[in-house]
Amino acid sequence: MLFWMSKKRIVSLLPSCTEIVCTLGCVDQLVGRSHECDFPPEIQSLPVCTSARLDPAGSSSQIDGQIKSLLQRALSIYEVDAARIEQLQPDLILTQDQCEVCAVSVADLRKALPHAPEILSVSPARVADIWKDIQSISDAVGAGEDGRACLLQLKNRVVDVILKTCMIKKRPTVACVEWLDPLMVAGNWVPEMVDLAGGREPLGAAGGHSAWLDWEKLARSDADVIVLMPCGFDLERTRRESKFLTSHPGWRNLRAVKSRNIYITDGNHYFNRPGPRIVESIEILAEILHPKLFSFGHERRGWSRL
Repeated sequence: MLFWMSKKRIVSLLPSCTEIVCTLGCVDQLVGRSHECDFPPEIQSLPVCTSARLDPAGSSSQIDGQIKSLLQRALSIYEVDAARIEQLQPDLILTQDQCEVCAVSVADLRKALPHAPEILSVSPARVADIWKDIQSISDAVGAGEDGRACLLQLKNRVVDVILKTCMIKKRPTVACVEWLDPLMVAGNWVPEMVDLAGGREPLGAAGGHSAWLDWEKLARSDADVIVLMPCGFDLERTRRESKFLTSHPGWRNLRAVKSRNIYITDGNHYFNRPGPRIVESIEILAEILHPKLFSFGHERRGWSRL
């Protein structure tokens, strides 16, 4: 006799996890999402189970001020709609336990839902951790062989980039800026992605948290290329917010500015989401750093020259 695994009802409270579930072909198992889950388009009709206590329309500086104020008062940045989640009766909730600013934490979830169902929490710091999270979610939702095939396909796309970049002897230095006012350098998986794409990140620490950055340190690094990837901002929003940098008296003295190697990216949909589109993020960096070797078609959609 065969016993078939019943499909789990899933609530995903993290955009990257939502994308992983959909990439695994299990979009029909999703019954709820966070207010930030916006891709792929077919999930937008799902019930929203979280909200933010801050105004995301504010400037970089204003958003930073709101976050610091909430944290100083020991308040979570996010609210969980416990009643809605209980109504949805999920078998599995996906969230994260890496950054209190990024999304609902496990602690927030258990506080709101004392009798919560199975919780799978991700906390990636390196590219390898992202692969592990995809596999863990695949196992949890019962994707089986389809999940392993999907993961192999994603890895092979990265290998296609590495086969070319591993031959590059002179690698440009690349400063990846994750927040603009105040300045923050990208950490976690981003420095490693720069290396895979054929560059070298002189400021961020691979596997370490993103760190605050003063202007003098950015200027001393005198990177060949500067890539702006603010967390939560799309291309147009990043372009508007870049005035904090471009208005600085020392801006025109930077090597990257003189050589016109300043780029803006859609950090919200790519670099800041440790899910399947981390592959596109590596491709974007490869296109920016080595346009003679790579042309994936991400320009004007995922990145643009400032």
